[in-house]
Amino acid sequence: MTQKKPVKFPAKALTSVDALVAHGVVAPDAGASLRQVEENFSIRLTPETFRQMRSLDVHDPVFVQYVPSTDELHVGDGELTDPIGDEAFQKIKGITHRYPDRVLLKPTHTCQVYCRFCFRREKVGQADEALNQDEVTAALDYIAQTPAIWEVILSGGDPFILSDRRLAMILDRLGQMEHVEVIRFHTRIPVVDPGRITDDLIATLKRKAAVYIVIHINHPNELTDAVKTGLARLVDAGIPLLSQTVLLKGVNNDVEILAKLMRDLVRARVKPYYLHHLDKAKGTGHFRCSVEEGQKLMQALRGRLSGLCQPTYVLDIPGGHGKVPIGPVYLTPDGEESYIVRDYLGGSHTYRD
Repeated sequence: MTQKKPVKFPAKALTSVDALVAHGVVAPDAGASLRQVEENFSIRLTPETFRQMRSLDVHDPVFVQYVPSTDELHVGDGELTDPIGDEAFQKIKGITHRYPDRVLLKPTHTCQVYCRFCFRREKVGQADEALNQDEVTAALDYIAQTPAIWEVILSGGDPFILSDRRLAMILDRLGQMEHVEVIRFHTRIPVVDPGRITDDLIATLKRKAAVYIVIHINHPNELTDAVKTGLARLVDAGIPLLSQTVLLKGVNNDVEILAKLMRDLVRARVKPYYLHHLDKAKGTGHFRCSVEEGQKLMQALRGRLSGLCQPTYVLDIPGGHGKVPIGPVYLTPDGEESYIVRDYLGGSHTYRD
Protein backbone atom coordinates (compact mmCIF):
# COMPACT_ATOMS: atom_id res chain seq x y z
CA MET A 1 0.00 0.00 0.00
CA THR A 2 1.41 3.37 -1.05
CA GLN A 3 1.66 5.93 1.71
CA LYS A 4 0.22 9.28 0.62
CA LYS A 5 2.40 12.31 1.19
CA PRO A 6 1.19 14.49 4.07
CA VAL A 7 0.06 18.00 3.20
CA LYS A 8 2.36 20.84 4.22
CA PHE A 9 0.67 24.20 4.66
CA PRO A 10 2.64 27.01 2.98
CA ALA A 11 2.63 30.42 4.62
CA LYS A 12 1.72 32.17 1.36
CA ALA A 13 0.34 31.38 -2.08
CA LEU A 14 2.45 29.20 -4.37
CA THR A 15 2.64 30.67 -7.86
CA SER A 16 5.16 28.65 -9.89
CA VAL A 17 6.35 25.15 -10.66
CA ASP A 18 9.58 25.93 -8.80
CA ALA A 19 7.56 26.81 -5.68
CA LEU A 20 5.56 23.59 -6.00
CA VAL A 21 8.77 21.57 -6.24
CA ALA A 22 10.37 23.43 -3.31
CA HIS A 23 7.35 22.66 -1.10
CA GLY A 24 7.20 19.01 -2.11
CA VAL A 25 3.89 19.36 -3.95
CA VAL A 26 5.32 17.86 -7.15
CA ALA A 27 8.43 15.75 -7.66
CA PRO A 28 11.61 17.49 -8.89
CA ASP A 29 11.77 15.27 -11.97
CA ALA A 30 8.29 16.49 -13.00
CA GLY A 31 9.38 20.11 -13.00
CA ALA A 32 10.69 20.26 -16.55
CA SER A 33 7.51 18.98 -18.20
CA LEU A 34 5.26 21.05 -15.95
CA ARG A 35 7.14 24.20 -16.96
CA GLN A 36 5.70 23.70 -20.44
CA VAL A 37 2.26 23.86 -18.86
CA GLU A 38 3.25 26.93 -16.84
CA GLU A 39 4.18 28.76 -20.06
CA ASN A 40 0.56 28.55 -21.19
CA PHE A 41 -1.49 28.88 -18.01
CA SER A 42 -0.84 30.57 -14.67
CA ILE A 43 -0.39 28.72 -11.37
CA ARG A 44 -1.60 29.88 -7.98
CA LEU A 45 -2.61 27.92 -4.87
CA THR A 46 -3.56 29.64 -1.62
CA PRO A 47 -2.79 28.32 1.87
CA GLU A 48 -6.53 27.60 2.27
CA THR A 49 -6.50 25.21 -0.69
CA PHE A 50 -3.80 23.19 1.09
CA ARG A 51 -5.97 23.01 4.21
CA GLN A 52 -8.66 21.44 2.05
CA MET A 53 -6.34 18.75 0.65
CA ARG A 54 -6.10 15.37 2.30
CA SER A 55 -3.02 14.29 0.35
CA LEU A 56 -0.60 15.62 -2.24
CA ASP A 57 -1.52 13.43 -5.20
CA VAL A 58 -3.83 13.31 -8.18
CA HIS A 59 -6.39 11.25 -6.27
CA ASP A 60 -7.16 14.18 -4.01
CA PRO A 61 -10.18 16.12 -5.36
CA VAL A 62 -8.77 19.50 -4.32
CA PHE A 63 -5.16 18.87 -5.36
CA VAL A 64 -6.16 17.95 -8.90
CA GLN A 65 -8.16 21.17 -9.34
CA TYR A 66 -5.15 23.46 -8.87
CA VAL A 67 -1.87 21.58 -9.37
CA PRO A 68 -0.78 21.53 -13.04
CA SER A 69 -0.59 18.29 -14.97
CA THR A 70 1.04 17.31 -18.25
CA ASP A 71 -2.44 16.19 -19.35
CA GLU A 72 -3.04 19.89 -20.02
CA LEU A 73 -0.58 19.71 -22.93
CA HIS A 74 -2.96 17.42 -24.86
CA VAL A 75 -5.50 19.37 -26.90
CA GLY A 76 -8.46 17.26 -27.97
CA ASP A 77 -10.72 17.54 -31.00
CA GLY A 78 -13.19 20.36 -30.63
CA GLU A 79 -11.35 22.09 -27.78
CA LEU A 80 -11.33 25.85 -28.24
CA THR A 81 -9.47 28.97 -27.15
CA ASP A 82 -12.82 30.67 -26.45
CA PRO A 83 -15.19 27.77 -25.77
CA ILE A 84 -18.28 29.79 -24.80
CA GLY A 85 -17.91 32.55 -27.40
CA ASP A 86 -17.09 35.49 -25.12
CA GLU A 87 -15.29 37.31 -27.92
CA ALA A 88 -18.27 37.18 -30.27
CA PHE A 89 -20.29 39.23 -27.76
CA GLN A 90 -17.55 41.55 -26.50
CA LYS A 91 -18.86 45.07 -27.08
CA ILE A 92 -15.82 46.83 -25.65
CA LYS A 93 -12.95 45.58 -23.51
CA GLY A 94 -14.31 44.08 -20.29
CA ILE A 95 -17.94 43.87 -21.45
CA THR A 96 -19.64 40.71 -22.75
CA HIS A 97 -23.28 41.35 -23.64
CA ARG A 98 -24.84 38.06 -24.76
CA TYR A 99 -28.36 38.25 -23.29
CA PRO A 100 -30.64 41.32 -23.55
CA ASP A 101 -31.17 42.04 -19.85
CA ARG A 102 -27.77 41.21 -18.35
CA VAL A 103 -24.14 41.87 -19.03
CA LEU A 104 -20.78 40.51 -17.88
CA LEU A 105 -18.39 43.10 -16.52
CA LYS A 106 -14.83 41.74 -16.27
CA PRO A 107 -12.66 44.38 -14.59
CA THR A 108 -9.80 41.96 -13.92
CA HIS A 109 -8.47 38.68 -15.26
CA THR A 110 -6.46 37.97 -12.12
CA CYS A 111 -7.59 35.20 -9.76
CA GLN A 112 -6.64 34.14 -6.26
CA VAL A 113 -6.30 30.59 -7.64
CA TYR A 114 -6.09 29.20 -11.18
CA CYS A 115 -8.34 26.20 -11.74
CA ARG A 116 -6.80 23.77 -14.22
CA PHE A 117 -10.12 23.40 -16.08
CA CYS A 118 -10.89 27.12 -16.46
CA PHE A 119 -12.86 28.05 -19.59
CA ARG A 120 -11.04 31.40 -19.72
CA ARG A 121 -7.61 29.84 -19.25
CA GLU A 122 -6.29 31.63 -22.34
CA LYS A 123 -6.89 35.04 -20.71
CA VAL A 124 -6.84 34.75 -16.91
CA GLY A 125 -3.51 35.57 -15.32
CA GLN A 126 -2.56 37.82 -18.26
CA ALA A 127 -1.68 41.30 -17.01
CA ASP A 128 -2.67 43.03 -20.27
CA GLU A 129 -6.23 41.70 -19.99
CA ALA A 130 -7.02 43.74 -16.84
CA LEU A 131 -8.90 46.99 -17.33
CA ASN A 132 -7.15 50.28 -16.59
CA GLN A 133 -9.15 53.18 -15.15
CA ASP A 134 -10.12 54.58 -18.55
CA GLU A 135 -11.27 51.14 -19.70
CA VAL A 136 -13.33 50.64 -16.53
CA THR A 137 -14.96 54.01 -17.14
CA ALA A 138 -15.73 53.07 -20.75
CA ALA A 139 -17.22 49.74 -19.66
CA LEU A 140 -19.43 51.46 -17.10
CA ASP A 141 -20.43 54.05 -19.71
CA TYR A 142 -21.63 51.22 -21.96
CA ILE A 143 -23.84 49.90 -19.16
CA ALA A 144 -25.14 53.38 -18.38
CA GLN A 145 -26.05 53.92 -22.03
CA THR A 146 -27.85 50.56 -22.39
CA PRO A 147 -31.15 50.79 -20.45
CA ALA A 148 -32.11 47.19 -21.29
CA ILE A 149 -29.45 45.99 -18.83
CA TRP A 150 -31.23 44.98 -15.62
CA GLU A 151 -28.45 42.85 -14.10
CA VAL A 152 -24.67 43.32 -14.06
CA ILE A 153 -22.54 40.23 -13.40
CA LEU A 154 -19.01 40.94 -12.20
CA SER A 155 -16.73 38.12 -13.26
CA GLY A 156 -13.27 37.84 -14.73
CA GLY A 157 -10.87 36.74 -13.26
CA ASP A 158 -12.24 37.13 -9.79
CA PRO A 159 -13.83 40.48 -8.92
CA PHE A 160 -13.10 40.04 -5.21
CA ILE A 161 -9.39 40.26 -6.02
CA LEU A 162 -10.03 44.01 -6.37
CA SER A 163 -9.55 46.25 -3.37
CA ASP A 164 -12.58 47.48 -1.45
CA ARG A 165 -11.87 50.95 -2.82
CA ARG A 166 -11.99 49.80 -6.45
CA LEU A 167 -15.08 47.70 -5.83
CA ALA A 168 -16.78 50.67 -4.18
CA MET A 169 -15.95 52.87 -7.17
CA ILE A 170 -17.60 50.39 -9.56
CA LEU A 171 -20.61 49.84 -7.32
CA ASP A 172 -21.07 53.57 -6.73
CA ARG A 173 -21.25 54.15 -10.47
CA LEU A 174 -23.65 51.24 -11.02
CA GLY A 175 -25.79 52.61 -8.20
CA GLN A 176 -26.35 55.78 -10.23
CA MET A 177 -28.03 53.77 -13.01
CA GLU A 178 -31.72 53.35 -12.31
CA HIS A 179 -32.08 50.48 -14.81
CA VAL A 180 -29.47 48.33 -12.98
CA GLU A 181 -31.45 46.61 -10.24
CA VAL A 182 -29.36 43.48 -9.60
CA ILE A 183 -25.59 43.08 -9.20
CA ARG A 184 -24.16 39.60 -9.15
CA PHE A 185 -20.61 38.53 -8.25
CA HIS A 186 -19.11 35.28 -9.53
CA THR A 187 -16.20 34.40 -7.26
CA ARG A 188 -13.99 31.62 -5.97
CA ILE A 189 -12.47 33.74 -3.21
CA PRO A 190 -14.85 32.89 -0.31
CA VAL A 191 -13.79 29.26 -0.83
CA VAL A 192 -10.05 29.72 -1.39
CA ASP A 193 -9.34 32.83 0.71
CA PRO A 194 -12.09 33.18 3.33
CA GLY A 195 -10.10 35.82 5.19
CA ARG A 196 -11.10 38.22 2.40
CA ILE A 197 -14.64 38.27 3.84
CA THR A 198 -14.12 41.25 6.13
CA ASP A 199 -16.45 43.82 7.68
CA ASP A 200 -15.11 46.37 5.19
CA LEU A 201 -15.91 44.13 2.20
CA ILE A 202 -19.42 43.47 3.50
CA ALA A 203 -19.98 47.19 4.02
CA THR A 204 -18.79 47.82 0.46
CA LEU A 205 -21.29 45.29 -0.90
CA LYS A 206 -24.33 46.73 0.89
CA ARG A 207 -26.19 48.57 -1.85
CA LYS A 208 -29.63 49.77 -2.88
CA ALA A 209 -29.54 47.30 -5.78
CA ALA A 210 -29.93 43.63 -4.89
CA VAL A 211 -26.46 42.09 -4.53
CA TYR A 212 -26.04 38.35 -5.03
CA ILE A 213 -22.87 36.28 -4.72
CA VAL A 214 -22.36 33.05 -6.65
CA ILE A 215 -19.50 30.97 -5.24
CA HIS A 216 -17.62 28.39 -7.29
CA ILE A 217 -17.18 25.14 -5.34
CA ASN A 218 -16.77 21.58 -6.57
CA HIS A 219 -16.25 19.22 -3.63
CA PRO A 220 -17.44 19.00 0.00
CA ASN A 221 -13.83 19.01 1.25
CA GLU A 222 -13.69 22.66 0.21
CA LEU A 223 -16.25 23.60 2.88
CA THR A 224 -13.85 23.97 5.79
CA ASP A 225 -14.83 25.67 9.03
CA ALA A 226 -13.09 28.87 7.85
CA VAL A 227 -15.01 28.84 4.59
CA LYS A 228 -18.33 28.22 6.33
CA THR A 229 -17.62 31.05 8.77
CA GLY A 230 -16.99 33.46 5.88
CA LEU A 231 -20.16 32.36 4.09
CA ALA A 232 -22.18 32.80 7.28
CA ARG A 233 -20.90 36.37 7.63
CA LEU A 234 -22.18 37.19 4.14
CA VAL A 235 -25.58 35.57 4.70
CA ASP A 236 -25.99 37.18 8.12
CA ALA A 237 -25.33 40.52 6.43
CA GLY A 238 -28.32 39.89 4.16
CA ILE A 239 -26.40 38.96 1.00
CA PRO A 240 -27.97 35.94 -0.75
CA LEU A 241 -25.54 33.19 -1.78
CA LEU A 242 -25.80 30.78 -4.70
CA SER A 243 -23.31 28.19 -5.91
CA GLN A 244 -22.01 26.90 -9.19
CA THR A 245 -20.20 23.60 -9.59
CA VAL A 246 -18.38 22.15 -12.57
CA LEU A 247 -18.87 18.43 -13.25
CA LEU A 248 -15.32 17.05 -13.19
CA LYS A 249 -14.06 13.52 -13.71
CA GLY A 250 -12.12 12.37 -10.68
CA VAL A 251 -13.45 15.19 -8.53
CA ASN A 252 -17.23 15.00 -8.22
CA ASN A 253 -18.66 12.64 -10.87
CA ASP A 254 -20.18 10.52 -8.12
CA VAL A 255 -23.72 10.80 -6.81
CA GLU A 256 -22.72 10.51 -3.14
CA ILE A 257 -20.13 13.28 -3.48
CA LEU A 258 -22.54 15.58 -5.30
CA ALA A 259 -25.31 14.81 -2.80
CA LYS A 260 -23.06 15.66 0.15
CA LEU A 261 -21.84 18.85 -1.52
CA MET A 262 -25.35 20.09 -2.28
CA ARG A 263 -26.63 19.26 1.21
CA ASP A 264 -23.64 20.87 2.86
CA LEU A 265 -24.17 24.00 0.78
CA VAL A 266 -27.84 24.26 1.72
CA ARG A 267 -26.90 23.70 5.36
CA ALA A 268 -24.52 26.66 4.96
CA ARG A 269 -27.43 28.67 3.50
CA VAL A 270 -26.09 28.58 -0.04
CA LYS A 271 -28.60 27.67 -2.77
CA PRO A 272 -27.15 25.31 -5.42
CA TYR A 273 -27.63 27.13 -8.72
CA TYR A 274 -25.73 25.52 -11.59
CA LEU A 275 -23.98 22.24 -12.27
CA HIS A 276 -21.93 23.08 -15.35
CA HIS A 277 -21.06 20.56 -18.01
CA LEU A 278 -17.35 21.18 -18.56
CA ASP A 279 -16.63 23.69 -21.34
CA LYS A 280 -14.35 22.60 -24.17
CA ALA A 281 -11.33 24.68 -23.20
CA LYS A 282 -7.97 23.55 -24.54
CA GLY A 283 -6.19 20.93 -22.46
CA THR A 284 -9.13 20.03 -20.21
CA GLY A 285 -10.20 16.69 -21.71
CA HIS A 286 -8.94 14.67 -18.74
CA PHE A 287 -11.63 16.32 -16.59
CA ARG A 288 -14.51 15.76 -19.01
CA CYS A 289 -17.54 13.55 -18.35
CA SER A 290 -20.17 12.68 -20.93
CA VAL A 291 -23.55 14.40 -21.02
CA GLU A 292 -25.17 11.00 -20.46
CA GLU A 293 -23.19 10.54 -17.24
CA GLY A 294 -24.21 13.99 -16.07
CA GLN A 295 -27.88 13.30 -16.77
CA LYS A 296 -27.74 10.02 -14.85
CA LEU A 297 -26.18 11.80 -11.89
CA MET A 298 -28.90 14.44 -11.96
CA GLN A 299 -31.60 11.78 -12.11
CA ALA A 300 -30.07 10.06 -9.11
CA LEU A 301 -30.03 13.34 -7.19
CA ARG A 302 -33.65 14.11 -8.05
CA GLY A 303 -35.18 11.50 -5.78
CA ARG A 304 -32.77 11.49 -2.90
CA LEU A 305 -32.34 15.23 -2.30
CA SER A 306 -34.68 18.06 -1.36
CA GLY A 307 -35.61 20.47 -4.13
CA LEU A 308 -33.51 23.07 -2.30
CA CYS A 309 -30.45 20.96 -3.09
CA GLN A 310 -31.08 20.60 -6.83
CA PRO A 311 -28.83 22.59 -9.18
CA THR A 312 -29.72 23.04 -12.84
CA TYR A 313 -27.45 20.98 -15.09
CA VAL A 314 -26.39 23.33 -17.91
CA LEU A 315 -24.29 23.44 -21.05
CA ASP A 316 -22.79 26.61 -22.50
CA ILE A 317 -23.19 25.91 -26.22
CA PRO A 318 -19.79 26.34 -27.95
CA GLY A 319 -19.59 29.39 -30.17
CA GLY A 320 -21.50 31.74 -27.90
CA HIS A 321 -25.04 30.47 -28.41
CA GLY A 322 -25.89 30.63 -24.72
CA LYS A 323 -26.45 28.47 -21.68
CA VAL A 324 -29.22 25.83 -21.75
CA PRO A 325 -30.49 23.16 -19.30
CA ILE A 326 -29.49 19.64 -20.37
CA GLY A 327 -30.83 17.58 -17.47
CA PRO A 328 -32.71 14.30 -17.90
CA VAL A 329 -36.07 14.40 -19.68
CA TYR A 330 -39.00 13.03 -17.67
CA LEU A 331 -41.90 13.74 -20.03
CA THR A 332 -42.32 12.13 -23.49
CA PRO A 333 -45.31 12.69 -25.86
CA ASP A 334 -47.41 9.54 -26.35
CA GLY A 335 -50.24 10.35 -28.72
CA GLU A 336 -52.69 13.24 -28.63
CA GLU A 337 -52.72 15.01 -25.24
CA SER A 338 -51.01 12.02 -23.68
CA TYR A 339 -47.57 11.63 -22.18
CA ILE A 340 -45.33 9.04 -20.61
CA VAL A 341 -43.87 10.41 -17.39
CA ARG A 342 -40.76 8.78 -15.94
CA ASP A 343 -40.23 9.03 -12.19
CA TYR A 344 -36.84 9.42 -10.54
CA LEU A 345 -36.57 5.65 -10.02
CA GLY A 346 -37.09 4.99 -13.73
CA GLY A 347 -40.73 3.88 -13.53
CA SER A 348 -43.09 4.95 -16.34
CA HIS A 349 -46.57 6.42 -15.91
CA THR A 350 -49.24 7.68 -18.30
CA TYR A 351 -50.44 11.25 -17.96
CA ARG A 352 -53.23 12.87 -20.01
CA ASP A 353 -53.81 16.60 -20.37
